[in-house]
Amino acid sequence: MNPKTTGVNFAVFCSGQGTNLQAMIDAAKKKRISAKLALVVCDNPGAHAIERARRAGIPVAVFDPEDFASKKELEAAVIGELNRGKIRLIALAGYMRILSDDFVRRYKNRILNIHPALLPSFKGGQAIKDAIKYGVKVTGATVHFVSEEVDAGPIVLQAVCPVKNNDSEKTLLARVHKLEHKIYPEAIELFARGKLKAAGRRVIVK
Repeated sequence: MNPKTTGVNFAVFCSGQGTNLQAMIDAAKKKRISAKLALVVCDNPGAHAIERARRAGIPVAVFDPEDFASKKELEAAVIGELNRGKIRLIALAGYMRILSDDFVRRYKNRILNIHPALLPSFKGGQAIKDAIKYGVKVTGATVHFVSEEVDAGPIVLQAVCPVKNNDSEKTLLARVHKLEHKIYPEAIELFARGKLKAAGRRVIVK
């Protein structure tokens, strides 16, 4: 094993179903991810992602926003948990809270996000709907480092799929999800092996 993989713990932040979390769990079982999925952080006590993590034996930390007086207080609690888990990488997977600029700067180039479009096109929460409405012939998925601006960080990996004439949001999303479940574990493995180098807006894969 590459020595750079030793001791690389990562956390997944979720809010909902946790399909990308499950893809990471499955990839780890198949040895496609050499880093350790050491923690799942969730802001929704009712999220199905929590059950997925517990079935896999992964520690879960739930931070209900209603239990905190402010975002700053909530993030301080999250940071404490990340420190205890010796987390080197954070993977956002359907995490529905916007991280503060201070949090992003603290973990600069150590937070990954997956977006269901080919950034910089179709930023925001309606990427699938926007792609269909615009009439593009292809769309896809993007893994990127998180920056202070939403959906604007340096791009790590992208994958493409066609947009068919009869596509609905549901059918297109299903194909995009397949891409996400493939490239997100790949990006995590590249990070774990020290293969990613951020240089301004570019991410160089060594």
